[in-house]
Amino acid sequence: MTIDNSSPSWKQSIKNPSFRKKLIIGLILLSGILAFLPHFFQYIELRRGYVLQDFVLKHLPAVDVSIPVFTIIWAMVIFFVVRSAKDPMLFLTYLYSFFILCVVRIVTIYLVKLNPPEGLIALVDPISNSFYGKSFITKDLFFSGHTATQWLFFLCFRRKTDKIIALCCTIAVGTLVLFQHVHYTIDVLAAPVFGTICYLIARKIVNSTP
Repeated sequence: MTIDNSSPSWKQSIKNPSFRKKLIIGLILLSGILAFLPHFFQYIELRRGYVLQDFVLKHLPAVDVSIPVFTIIWAMVIFFVVRSAKDPMLFLTYLYSFFILCVVRIVTIYLVKLNPPEGLIALVDPISNSFYGKSFITKDLFFSGHTATQWLFFLCFRRKTDKIIALCCTIAVGTLVLFQHVHYTIDVLAAPVFGTICYLIARKIVNSTP
């Protein structure tokens, strides 16, 4: 089962035992990690961390850009769903990429203990915030999940135009979260690096044969 430019339909893919097995396992794994995340985020919010001296943030005014960030992220999710409706391999690749990304973020956030940047403005996203638990989370810093998820879209999309759109959204979200002061510059710059690693691992899983 390989990723190419001509993906079989969902009906054809579901009939493929390898695809069906990977899809079910992927959905179960993602459900499990999403159920665990609120508990993890509430835990890391109670820890003491370090405040980094960020040259870029010192020269950026703190601005509430929650609405633009929310709009870009969920517009891309809708766009991805539309593309996935005709491309099951796209969906499967992103499914595993996103799951691995969540696991890697848990590890990096646990290991890199940071306090939020000065001037942080709460990023309001009624949908995403539901995965953080009861209280607002400020210490899920290294690395930026908002930026990384957009970067995964860029990597997973096949069409050149789709990739360009996703790349522009990645740059926009990465820039906006800095203006919101919810991330350090290193968090944003590291996101594509870790995102690429997660994507490459996911692609190997998706392409593997039983």
